[in-house]
Amino acid sequence: MKTLFWILGLFALSVGLVVAARYNSGYVLIVFSTHRIELSVNFAVAVLALVFAALHVLARALTAALRLPVEVRRFHEDRRTEQGRASFMSGLQAYLEGRSGRAEKAAAAALAVDYEPALSAVIAARAAHETRSFESRDRYLAKLEEAGESADYLRRITQAELLLDERRYLDALAVLEKIQDKHTASLRLELKAQQLARNWDRVEALLPMLGKRNVYDPAALSQLQRTATAELLKRRAIDLDRLREAWQKVPPELASDELVAKAAAESFLQLGAGEEARRILETALEKQWDSQLVLLYAEGLGPSAVDRIQKAESWLPKHPRDASLLMTLGRLCAHGSLWGKARSYFEASLAVEPSHTAHLELARLETASGEHEAAQRHRDAALQLSLAQLDDATGGRRRRML
Repeated sequence: MKTLFWILGLFALSVGLVVAARYNSGYVLIVFSTHRIELSVNFAVAVLALVFAALHVLARALTAALRLPVEVRRFHEDRRTEQGRASFMSGLQAYLEGRSGRAEKAAAAALAVDYEPALSAVIAARAAHETRSFESRDRYLAKLEEAGESADYLRRITQAELLLDERRYLDALAVLEKIQDKHTASLRLELKAQQLARNWDRVEALLPMLGKRNVYDPAALSQLQRTATAELLKRRAIDLDRLREAWQKVPPELASDELVAKAAAESFLQLGAGEEARRILETALEKQWDSQLVLLYAEGLGPSAVDRIQKAESWLPKHPRDASLLMTLGRLCAHGSLWGKARSYFEASLAVEPSHTAHLELARLETASGEHEAAQRHRDAALQLSLAQLDDATGGRRRRML
């Protein structure tokens, strides 16, 4: 459109000059030394116009000639950029489609022409990692360092994630420690690494931070909190005072959790604090029944088990067919030398759920009372149940091996 206006403008100017020339009878006199040149005004104007046009064309030609190297370089750069963009997009698409080999090749081509070097290096490194080309992966990550500080976070977060995938969690933690600003992504990776390293103190410290950012499902976060608390209690089972101090810090809502209560009770039992373990178990079982937890109730017994027998029997009306509760009552009665009741409870446990443990308990009772044949029958039954469980666990491979 601009060119059209210029053409129309020049045409109008030409018409105007032609019309003006018809009515112009003036002349131009040029004198130099002894020479005189007389020209009509119209001719002089025409000559000046031609000279101006020639100079303009010459100036543009010189400018174009001087700019030619720049234009050639720009052309090559544009072509290089377009090739890099095509390679980058091809690599990104291939990586998202799971075609790692093709993704690495395309991203490496984009990196070679310096197109989006940081992102191209990340795609190439991740693709190489997927094909277990770890040397190539590390080479691309080294290239990422050349991108400068702006790509520092991207490099570290990528390196940490890939190291974690190799289960090199200590190396991953070393990388994550160098990240100054803790974003959600780095915190999630650190949580995973700390779990693998079993650094439960740090896991427990990270959970509130991640909870505030709503990056975990509440149920998953709760499970992590339960696991961390239970593991920390187990670690305190080397000193009774330290264990008591740790138990006091456990929130009430976690103290009755079966996983936490089990860890706490086992830790107190390990240190010989049977009464503290008993109180923990009773509180947890009153709030939420757990068949595995009730088995611990027969551990860490003092001289008399009367109080525990009475407490356990108070649970029986609500859980009459709980094999673990019946097993625990049998053990408590055996500890209190109530042989008849112990036998009844062990047999009731067997009737509900046959187990090698109940058979072995009955074998001990029969041996103590001199019934050696009956004791042997229970031991044989316990062995058969154990072998059957082993077959189930191995899919029958034991029998085929025999």
